[in-house]
Amino acid sequence: MKPIRLAASLTALALLAGCARAPQPVHFFAAGYPEKLSDWHLVEARGGRLAPNTGVVPYDLATPLFSDYAHKFRTVWMPQGSAAKYDSYGPFDFPVGAILTKTFFYPLPTNGNRNGKSVARTWDTSRDFAPNAGHDALDLANVRLIETRLLVRREGGWEAIPYVWDANQSDAHLARTGDVIPLELVDKQDKPEAFPYVVPNANQCAGCHVTNVQAKRIDPLGPHARHLNHDYDYATGKENQLAHWVKAGYLTGLPSADVPRDAAWNDTRAPLDERARAWLDINCSHCHNPAGPANTTALDLRSANADARLWGICKPPVAAGRATGDHLFDIVPGKPDDSILAYRITSSEPGVMMPEMGRTTTDREAVELIRAWIASMPGNCAGL
Repeated sequence: MKPIRLAASLTALALLAGCARAPQPVHFFAAGYPEKLSDWHLVEARGGRLAPNTGVVPYDLATPLFSDYAHKFRTVWMPQGSAAKYDSYGPFDFPVGAILTKTFFYPLPTNGNRNGKSVARTWDTSRDFAPNAGHDALDLANVRLIETRLLVRREGGWEAIPYVWDANQSDAHLARTGDVIPLELVDKQDKPEAFPYVVPNANQCAGCHVTNVQAKRIDPLGPHARHLNHDYDYATGKENQLAHWVKAGYLTGLPSADVPRDAAWNDTRAPLDERARAWLDINCSHCHNPAGPANTTALDLRSANADARLWGICKPPVAAGRATGDHLFDIVPGKPDDSILAYRITSSEPGVMMPEMGRTTTDREAVELIRAWIASMPGNCAGL
């Protein structure tokens, strides 16, 4: 009988150990600022992966905001029984308790230079994700986690809460005052480019997320229908993200047709005009829209805007000062070298560069895209 009792005891211990290893459910904090990202149980580093908890759904955007070449792993979670309400163009109406996460990370260099500050300058995501997981988990052997930003929908509205990952990549810690992390971008062609990666403080997040100056509220920038309306490579297979949200119970009111869709900026199969507009939309339209903080510029850089002059074509600047580079018009058809828009997105000089926040380096590939777009435009600004 003793061996039987011993086996039973070992079985009980194994079950207890299994319970201890099981991830705890997501914890929504209605107030306050937990010290560690892991306190929320949203995304956690374990087993060589950064993986979302049960019910935490990953997503991406057709065209992402440029952030010094950082890659991003995004997730959404909502309390059971609640869902966001669909909106055709603006942000979805999320319920209280919803949490969005955005983890900024870089692929590690393939040349073996893993000195703690070198990260790869690349848009290639093929090494980002863990094997056999689709795009549902990151492979920590190939990436460096930098920060995770939370947008938490509380009773009083959205709150931004930033966390910075520790050196051993085991957890991220509250950084409400922001942080500066010295990094260098490396690729196969160029010498390393050192730059300060800036983690914004909680108040600076409002600089981008307040898209309506009258409402003066923080809103999510990414989860809009036009950015989400494409397939995602889930571990269970590829599926349209909006349909997946509906299936998960996270979205109501999705129409069966006429859902807007922005192009992927780097998809060369898409028309040049659509790719350029998509890049300007995600990077610039949160300020440059009729209700935004930059509405006095008379620029509307939303992808759906059909008025060419509001895109800046043959439009003199309102008050750009030295940021014009002595150019006369925002966009001169056929002449990117004479266009303020091309000049400002190329610059990395404070007071000149656009966007004004969220980067210290230049998005080289996007500059090429926007220059090609302007070069392809017919007409001229003669007589203006």
